[in-house]
Amino acid sequence: MRKAAKLVLYILLPLFLAKCADVGKEQKKTAKKTRFIPRITALPQTVKSPKDNPASPEKEILGKLLFYDPILSGNKDVACATCHHPNNGYAEFLDISIGPNSRGLGSKRKFNSPNDIPFVKRNAQTIINTAFNGIDSYNRYKPEQASMFWDDRAKSLEKQALEPIIAFAEMRGHGSTESDILETVIMRLQEIPEYQKLFERAFGGTDAVTVDNLGKAIAAFERTIVTNNSRFDQYMRGDEDAILISEKEGFKLFKSVGCANCHNGPMFSDYKKHVLGAPENNKLPIPDAGVQDTFAFRTPSLRNLRFTAPYMHNGSLQNLRRVLEFYEDISNGKVRNPNVPKERFDPFVRELQLSVKEMSQIISFLNTLNDDSFDKVIPETVPSGLSVGGDIQ
Repeated sequence: MRKAAKLVLYILLPLFLAKCADVGKEQKKTAKKTRFIPRITALPQTVKSPKDNPASPEKEILGKLLFYDPILSGNKDVACATCHHPNNGYAEFLDISIGPNSRGLGSKRKFNSPNDIPFVKRNAQTIINTAFNGIDSYNRYKPEQASMFWDDRAKSLEKQALEPIIAFAEMRGHGSTESDILETVIMRLQEIPEYQKLFERAFGGTDAVTVDNLGKAIAAFERTIVTNNSRFDQYMRGDEDAILISEKEGFKLFKSVGCANCHNGPMFSDYKKHVLGAPENNKLPIPDAGVQDTFAFRTPSLRNLRFTAPYMHNGSLQNLRRVLEFYEDISNGKVRNPNVPKERFDPFVRELQLSVKEMSQIISFLNTLNDDSFDKVIPETVPSGLSVGGDIQ
């Protein structure tokens, strides 16, 4: 009898220990998933400016004219508004942008012939709400340190505003060299009496047309392009009827399946860099390796997605359904980019629990973040006398 009891013990003990180990693993897994509780809030109702660039109507008026004036580009054919037009939600309906030596707006934009200018390698993000870039889950942010671009290579709207002017494929083209384009643009502006007056009103002094003030003026205007009263914002401020029951369910799913791990805070972005392995865009001759060749890209905002399709850093996914299907694939270890093995996927990706049946409800929720109350007024003329918005007709 004792031998039989011992035999049973020998058989059951490993099973018991294995069960305990499984429970331990499950607890560990649960603990891992609950280590971070994402917080999502409404956007602030006011906008902060850097101490060295306080907002003023004079700066905003000047910045708006500069934003639409192609005099800032090497060949005077591209403006900031060419790829960030209000008719397209201050973004454009293109996967990746087309800069100099081109014509048309949004999806109708094409290179002229002949052409040797490459595509801009990344999707044009919307200007809307970039005033809040870098904001955390507790509505804290420093506009002087605001995260910009897909690779986070610039901090603040002031610095961001100058980068496209310098970039060959975005605005510079063959009209000037990288080292002298900004001074070339400043000399052009100094030769226009109206711009001289506008810079003096905005910044004071007689030598106000400078590179520094150029960035400050454009940034001051961009901080006015804000949509902080979406239906979701109204809901988070206490209006229970601002969103539908189905949209509330979508919000719950958005958080429970793991989307909020990276898309959190009032801008639905943690402003961190993550490796996802989005499909490559075949228009590009070489893969875009992202931040320091890691294939990491900064988390984009989910606000106003209606205006920003197609999606991902290279516009490789045409609609929100495709985006969610992509996340479902990579959460299951499916590789969509041969340059990014699944071992390099961001840890948060492995925690996603997304299924097809939940996608429509999540998309329904995401639509509550749309808000078309932004400034859509386009100047009739710009001081240079060039075509407003660049060659977009």
